[in-house]
Amino acid sequence: MSVRIRLRRMGTRKKPFYRIVVADQRSPRDGRFIELLGNYDPRADPPAITLDHAKTQQWLKNGAQPSEIVHAILAREGLMEKPVRFTRPTKSQPVVETAIVAEPAAVVAPVVPEPVPVAEPEPVAPVQAEEPAVEVAEAPAAAEVAAEEPAVEVVAAEAPGEQEPKGE
Repeated sequence: MSVRIRLRRMGTRKKPFYRIVVADQRSPRDGRFIELLGNYDPRADPPAITLDHAKTQQWLKNGAQPSEIVHAILAREGLMEKPVRFTRPTKSQPVVETAIVAEPAAVVAPVVPEPVPVAEPEPVAPVQAEEPAVEVAEAPAAAEVAAEEPAVEVVAAEAPGEQEPKGE
């Protein structure tokens, strides 16, 4: 027989409060219980919790397992350690491991790049008027030839044994 410490719903419709009870795991939520340990009212601000600490400690020593909500309530009261909660990632958020806490990184001074010395342009020798005209005429012609030639695609030919038979 597995014994659980769990909540038993009481109160009227839309005005619930809960009793913290020790019950057999197989019994229904609001059914038979072994012992009453306290009350929990989530509607109060902050939530009101009354609990018999001695009885709760005794049941925990005897092996009673608290439910998730009761575990959180007992942790708030200081009877247990805070429970580890795992969150499921959603599609829009990446998986984040919260168990590993990274140590704060040491403060590092930003690296400022040194200015690159700019070389002075070399003096250009005066050129005759006819030569620049020839260079100007050749440059657009080379660009037009490069634009007219289509890009060459490399297609790997399949070996004859790799083709699928068409009749089968």
